[in-house]
Amino acid sequence: MHKDTKRREALLYHAKPTPGKIQVVPTKKYASQRDLSLAYSPGVAEPCLEIAKDVNNVYKYTAKGNLVAVISNGTAVLGLGDIGPEASKPVMEGKALLFKIFSDIDVFDIEVGTKDIEEFIATVKNIAPTFGGINLEDIKAPESFEIERRLVEELNIPVMHDDQHGTAIISSAALLNALELADKKIEDVKVVVSGAGSAALACANLYVLLGIKLENIIMFDKDGVLSSDRNDLSELQKRYSYGKKGTTLADSLVGADVFLGLSAGNILTSEMLLTMNANPIVFAMANPIPEIDYNLAINTREDIIMATGRSDHPNQVNNVLGFPYIFRGALDVRATKINEAMKMAAVKALAELAKTPVPEQVNIAYGETKLNFGRDYIIPKPFDPRLIAVVAPAVAKAAMDSGVAQVEITDWEKYEEELLERLGSDNKMIRLLINRAKTNPKRIIFAEADHLDVLKAAQIVLEEGIGNPILLGNKEIIQELMLEIGFEGDITIIDPKTNEEDERRHKYAKTFWKTRQRRGITLLDAEKWMRERNYFAAMMVNEGEADAMVTGYSRSYPSVVKPIMELIDKGPGVTRIATTNMMMTSRGPIFLSDTAINVNPSAEDLAKIALMTAKTVRMFGMEPVIAMVSFSNFGSSHNESSKKIREAVDYLHKYYPDLIVDGEIQTDFALNSEMLKSKFPFSKLVNKKVNTLIYPNLDAANITYKMLKELNKADSIGPIMMGLDKPVHIFQLGASVEEMVNMAAVAVVDAQEKERKIKKIKVNK
Repeated sequence: MHKDTKRREALLYHAKPTPGKIQVVPTKKYASQRDLSLAYSPGVAEPCLEIAKDVNNVYKYTAKGNLVAVISNGTAVLGLGDIGPEASKPVMEGKALLFKIFSDIDVFDIEVGTKDIEEFIATVKNIAPTFGGINLEDIKAPESFEIERRLVEELNIPVMHDDQHGTAIISSAALLNALELADKKIEDVKVVVSGAGSAALACANLYVLLGIKLENIIMFDKDGVLSSDRNDLSELQKRYSYGKKGTTLADSLVGADVFLGLSAGNILTSEMLLTMNANPIVFAMANPIPEIDYNLAINTREDIIMATGRSDHPNQVNNVLGFPYIFRGALDVRATKINEAMKMAAVKALAELAKTPVPEQVNIAYGETKLNFGRDYIIPKPFDPRLIAVVAPAVAKAAMDSGVAQVEITDWEKYEEELLERLGSDNKMIRLLINRAKTNPKRIIFAEADHLDVLKAAQIVLEEGIGNPILLGNKEIIQELMLEIGFEGDITIIDPKTNEEDERRHKYAKTFWKTRQRRGITLLDAEKWMRERNYFAAMMVNEGEADAMVTGYSRSYPSVVKPIMELIDKGPGVTRIATTNMMMTSRGPIFLSDTAINVNPSAEDLAKIALMTAKTVRMFGMEPVIAMVSFSNFGSSHNESSKKIREAVDYLHKYYPDLIVDGEIQTDFALNSEMLKSKFPFSKLVNKKVNTLIYPNLDAANITYKMLKELNKADSIGPIMMGLDKPVHIFQLGASVEEMVNMAAVAVVDAQEKERKIKKIKVNK
């Protein structure tokens, strides 16, 4: 992508449709005058008076307990430096977004217009009553150290400078596990640190608490080794001035066990790496270019244990593994501070989590058969859904044990359940889907690439590494549009109607004709149809010249389905094609079937649709919990629609007893576990969280998913085709660019699954 195009895209993302990335949303009813009189005057006086009697009541009657301030003065923003408070606001809003989606913590971002330490501290202290916690961000060292120290001492709510402690906590967890794998004692190892800023110093401080000896840490900054004869060091840097004057980075690495890099790219050479002790531990965390290239490092030393700050290599040291869950645990016990005990609890929780069996959802997201504790997996993955239920309780318990908690948690099992429930409100599944597609990109045909939005989707698919687009359509128009949007790369463009495709078109026509010649299709018909891009694209997939295809942006669903059904065979053992939509709701992903194909399915069809949907749900790493929904509950109606659902459920219970499915049941009972348990305690869905709804007909399913999408602004992935032998998926007419990108990712994952099954069959043979 052109730099200007990328810049324009980033600016549009932040500007449209509403400027910024966060907003304030009411949590109480406000429709009636009565609601408003309770929300404000005169009703609001009552909680005010209760708080005036006991200030702790502020947690009972306001949002303070789940509200964190992300505060900066913009003096050390990302890789941008001192750009000022206003310019730092997009970053602070971004941090607010991460807090919300990973731990359901609300955030106000505060940009403070001063570089004076005393003014900054005074400002934060004055606004602190509003918040349950303070996350300091992007404040330059050494001022950041003093600011954090003072605020921790002088406030009675959690305060943490994530730039320092986040990296320290995550890398400490990685270090513990790396030392275990390397079979090295922490008190014996020699550590070389490249970088002496806030993050490097925080890492070193935590490493010392873990057991590394101060005198075994040699630290470098841009001016060389930290040594006792230097007079330009801060008080914190002087603690690590054990180097000898004139010592180089290369000198210090001879016989070293650990290299910690928080400095600049490509400063660690392969020659230096070779001088380190056996099983060297290298944390090269400069971004975007690590201190040593990952591939160079692992090719230089087979015994290396390596971590970086990059997501495209194993062992990413990512602060998102820490700060959302550390603050979550601290807030939930109303901790007065985040102390060393709480940080250490987070370290140990992360280290232990990496040693436990990984959920299939995580394996799927990262394209792994099975992630196991080892050199390429020493810290959990950011998409691991267990993080909130492991790290937050560990932090909360440490706060209680160290005496800084003001509220005690007694039912830890219930607390963990509540934490997991908080994960339902974001689009984590979309991130998992795209991440999985990127692990093994496939050739994917965009059959309507001469439409601007389709081309934009293809561009994103290429640039994000989701797949390798093949563009079908008018070549001249496609090239003009590519120039307009800055779409670059070695892209295959095909116009099925042109003379240059005569040979391939004729080959496809003959192949198609041979399969359909006894069904009224002539070779001339086949030749004519192969000029149509959907027929041509489907044949490309059939012939193995592409791995998947997506289409349907500019035509009605029935007109696009027809050529697909004619050319693409059903999968082995499949007698019925169907579709499902994955809806991203506030309670998590819910699959709705059948949303596009079967108008009025029979009981047998419904059972098959349920089984195919269950298979699709598992493809996304989830265990299906299926409600066969109706307007009636368990025999309360003798209507034919209800009767066929009962028959389908009876069949599934008899032949698939391990499948969690029940019905017929009304949707509200299916989704409200308390109502279900109260009225129908015999149901197989009791104490289960339903994630799949099978509808009695196309009307109900299609209307429901479109209503959810428009009224609740729920993101939708689908309709996902189920039952075809090849990865072919159809957009809804006029789909958005985002929806097309998501469907392309589904097509790639589908292709990965089908490829895996073919390989498995060959191995078994």
